[in-house]
Amino acid sequence: MGRFVEGADRDQASFLPARLEDYVSPDNAVRVIDAFVDELDLTDLGFARVQPAATGRPGYAPGTMLKLYVYGYLHQLTSSRKLEREAGRNIEVMWLTGKLVPDFKTIADFRHDNPGAIQIACQRFVAICRALGLVGGSMVAIDGSRLRAVNTHEKNYTKGKLARRKAHVEESITRYLAELKEADSAETGPATPRIDRLTERLTALRGRLGELEEIGRQLEAAPDGQISLTDPDARAMATGSDHRGVVGYNVQAAVDTKHHIVVANEVTNRGHDRSHLLEMAKAAQAEIGGSGMIALADRGYYEGEQIRSCAEAGIIPMVPKPDTSPAQARGFWGKAMFIYEPETDTYRCPAGQHLQKHHSTVEAGKLISVYYNQKACGDCASRPLCTAGKEKRIRRWEHEAVLDEMERRFEVMPEAMAIRRCTVEHVFGTIKGWMGATHFRTRGLKNVATETSLTILAYNIKRAIAVAGVASTLRAITG
Repeated sequence: MGRFVEGADRDQASFLPARLEDYVSPDNAVRVIDAFVDELDLTDLGFARVQPAATGRPGYAPGTMLKLYVYGYLHQLTSSRKLEREAGRNIEVMWLTGKLVPDFKTIADFRHDNPGAIQIACQRFVAICRALGLVGGSMVAIDGSRLRAVNTHEKNYTKGKLARRKAHVEESITRYLAELKEADSAETGPATPRIDRLTERLTALRGRLGELEEIGRQLEAAPDGQISLTDPDARAMATGSDHRGVVGYNVQAAVDTKHHIVVANEVTNRGHDRSHLLEMAKAAQAEIGGSGMIALADRGYYEGEQIRSCAEAGIIPMVPKPDTSPAQARGFWGKAMFIYEPETDTYRCPAGQHLQKHHSTVEAGKLISVYYNQKACGDCASRPLCTAGKEKRIRRWEHEAVLDEMERRFEVMPEAMAIRRCTVEHVFGTIKGWMGATHFRTRGLKNVATETSLTILAYNIKRAIAVAGVASTLRAITG
């Protein structure tokens, strides 16, 4: 073959066969998986069948199955059938499992039967990252992303969508009835093939209408006004990139800003982020330890009670205020132009007048005080710039001082939102690229959360190896 590099002869016999160990280099990531799982107390984590039964056919050790899954998610092999094939042909997987080849059903059952234990095991790697010094602990970025479930838009129903589909089916039935009547009047002999086709189509449409009516009865019992037929836990959620939104789950993540390690994650089917700031910040704080942690989040997390609760828990929230002022949208001065003076409990307007507190009211469980100065507004030349009413009214929440303090922190740290974007959005972009177009493969909130934990563990392992290397990671695991 000339001067080409020559391959080995396939028929060449070896006196001593090569060891599996010879095919796995010392800096191979598979060694991290092996050491990490071996150090876990699987009984304490809650895995089933850690102790083998005294009788019956022997099963596969939970540690072996967990290693197989972690390897699969590390290399974007999330299908149980693909993992079965890899176990029989991939040298790294052979080294990891001792040449065991479980069938795809056994592999899939392990993930299905141990969702909570797998999630806890995946979270334990954060402690390894902490020991490596990869977690700074002073600041985390929090964000959520909508990931697609195994449920199409056509199999998701809301009351509005159901009404539109019923109207379409009823319109089709009316049209086919008219065509059938016309065909009947034109024919005097036996039924023609056209009449048979119209009759079959009408029967199918009436069956479809019955299905939609049954879905309507299910919708009446649904607490959130929507149902999904393929994955009952999946929900339709609005996104900025698709006008139809996404039928799936809202994956929340808290990412440490030092080396982009995901320190906490949660999966929910609530389409908004407003109620997730506190739970994600506290979960990150529990992993990092200590108080004074800064939690960065985008405008979708802005909710007064959540921000106040974070401050009470020793967390420093930084969430930009959304621009939702109706007055500013109409061209009037916004609330931000009115300065609150705590010494006198008044607001100073741009014209220099002071608005006093007149009364308080309870709205959505919050105590709101109303400030205005009817006399000053009546004589003010700037009133056309301020309000269309008799006087300008400012509403203030009883705990709004917490929000004011947060606004002042943004003045000191204007780069906060740029840090948030560079930290957490990079993580979600990477994870979505790994998951491909379909995102999740399993159904149900519990199983989807397990998939998410395995994916994030794979991401954290890759980050740890990229920053610290295999040797240092192994020492942190075993040492």
